[in-house]
Amino acid sequence: MSLFGKKPATLSDVVRRVRAGEQKFDPSLREFLDWFYTNPLAREQALEERPASIDAVHDAYVAAVAEHLARVYGLQIPEWTEVHGNALREPFFAGGLQSLKGVLVAESPTAFRRRLLFVSKDALSRPRM
Repeated sequence: MSLFGKKPATLSDVVRRVRAGEQKFDPSLREFLDWFYTNPLAREQALEERPASIDAVHDAYVAAVAEHLARVYGLQIPEWTEVHGNALREPFFAGGLQSLKGVLVAESPTAFRRRLLFVSKDALSRPRM
């Protein structure tokens, strides 16, 4: 459970917490994913609001998460994902290990690859899925 008593219910909540210094990005995103997967009736609303900006990598990641989740769950892809998080000019590889680059390029979902983010195919998986 979050420091705040409840999990972030939107991607904008994740970003707000990070920008306020209340929580780091990864744990906040994991809490959001736990909430998203267990609240199917509120999924579309969880992605609607365009989040504020953090930095190029995190902005791209948030936009990719929104687009990917919308595609996987048959939701409307939020319009803000087309204009938010497109500032990366160099590829970003999760994990930072040179030996994983080939695997990450092959496994990355389209929403991540098109933003120059390379993650594992299960980057958004959670035990509660």
